[in-house]
Order: sequence, then structure tokens, then C-alpha cells
Amino acid sequence: MQNPPFNSISNFYKSKFGQKILKVPVSIATDCPNRQGLKNMQTCIFCDEWGSSAYPDQRVQELSAQIQSYKTTLGARYRSQAFFAYFQAYTSTFLGLTKLRKSFETALSFSEVQGLVIGTRPDCVSAAVLDLWQEYHQKKFVSVELGVQSFFDDQLLFLKRGHSAKTSIETIERIRRQTSVDLGIHLMFGLPNETDAHIVETARIVSNLGVDHVKLHNLHVLKNTPLEDLYLRGSFMPIEFEEYSRRVILFLQHLSPDIYIQRLGAVASRWDELVAPSWTRYKMRTYQFIIDQMNDQGAVQGQYFIAPKERYQQ
Repeated sequence: MQNPPFNSISNFYKSKFGQKILKVPVSIATDCPNRQGLKNMQTCIFCDEWGSSAYPDQRVQELSAQIQSYKTTLGARYRSQAFFAYFQAYTSTFLGLTKLRKSFETALSFSEVQGLVIGTRPDCVSAAVLDLWQEYHQKKFVSVELGVQSFFDDQLLFLKRGHSAKTSIETIERIRRQTSVDLGIHLMFGLPNETDAHIVETARIVSNLGVDHVKLHNLHVLKNTPLEDLYLRGSFMPIEFEEYSRRVILFLQHLSPDIYIQRLGAVASRWDELVAPSWTRYKMRTYQFIIDQMNDQGAVQGQYFIAPKERYQQ
């Protein structure tokens, strides 16, 4: 397959591990600060009851049983027996350190597990968590994915994230300063009042912070979420497929070519819960359309990137 016009994360995995690595989502957490209402926070406007879990039916299984199930099913389907255990659902670092450590040990007891991927929020990263990540990164590959979503406070307020852009930037800098873990962030496009200037500035901030990889999402509507209420009242309209693709390309053009791209768009794994837009169902359609558009335009990641003279200052 021809290399895409952006720095795909698969290139990094192949160069580091010499083989294809499957990232399998496992669940150990059942809550997050927003859902508990800490500091008067509310549930994120886009989050369903499963807390971003790809396979919520597996939550009732012990961690070892979840991994064993993936070994059997996904390993055969994708012809790979090398995995990352992706602690995806809710906020795993909201758990106690004892349970986190035990979960890491359980995952790494499988010879097929090549490393850990830990999904969390910028406001749930303590000094003790940083120490734990670094401890395990010295034994095995550890990657952290922060749900930043936006670097603009008005957008974060709309999403009801409960943290600020400043918190995200400071947390990224702390992780960089105190650990050597692989570091990625999640970003959302298609928010209300979003402009090209927002997209370009986001690329500049991300490049300046020096994260390792980025995962992109389009804001989409799921059943039984606050966003569904806004959508049904006509107060929110999801971004169209072509416009989202255009914004992704704009972002990539201004992003450092050294940053790896995890994903180009959100995928609704549970079609029965997707309200809108319908194109969110199709992962490969979004991926291929963006590649085709970039090739047609002669667009590549980093073509408008300007290396910063100094670290990002808000």
C-alpha cells in the first residue's frame, strides 16, 4: 500500500516493533470526575453511558478475560499476535494506584502484550501517576493519550469538559518534563463557531508542545447524551463530511511533519446509538477520502509548518 501524505502511526509502530501492533481496548474504570459531579462538573456533552468504551459488553469481564478474548478474535482476523492493552473507557487514572498497578501487571503478564496505552484527562494526572507511568515505561512501552479535545476555553465550556486549555498545556508540559512516555492527544473538530484560524492555531500549539501523536475526531451525536438534546432542538448541527475533511487537511498542512497521526476521524462502533451524522459510521471512507483529496491537491503534512522559535506561551 502506498504511504499516505501524512505521518501515519503505523510507520512508528513498524519501525519500533518490527511488526504490526493491534491496539485493543480494555475496561477497568467505571467512572470519571465529570460523571461524579466533582467541583460542580457535568457529564461531557458528547459522552454516552459507556464512557467511550468501544465494547461495553466486555466491562463485566475480568481484565485477563478481556485480553484473552481479543487474542482469540482479533488476532485471527488481523493475523497478528502483538497487542497494546488500551485502557480506554472513562478515566483510568481516576482509579487508585494499587488497582492501576495490578491492572498493568495483569496486562503485561501476556507475552503478546507489547505495551500499555492509557487514556486519561488533563486534570487527572497526579505526580504519583506520572511516577507509575515512568516506572512501567522503563520495563515496557507506555503510551498516554490525553483527551484535550480543544485548546480554546469557549469550546471546552460548550463540551462541558471541566478543564481549561491552560490545564491541558501545563499537563502536557509536566508529562514531557517528568517522564519519557510516548505522548498523544485527542482533538475534536466540528465544534460551534469553529474557524480556519482555530484549526491553524491548534496545529501551531500542538507542534510547539511537541507531542508524539494526535488522534482526530469529528464531534458527533450519540443517543442519551446532552448533545442529542441540543441536536433535537436544532441548537447543534454536526459538521458535513466534506467540510470536516477540509479542516483535517488544513490542520495537517500546518502540523509538524514529525508528529504521528493516530486517526483522521471518529468512528461510531455502535451504529444503533449514532444519531448524526451518518457518515461517522464509515472509518475507511473518511480515511480514503482525505487521502484522495490531499493527493489531488498536492497537500502533505507539514507543508506550511513553521518551526517555533520558542515554546508555546498562552
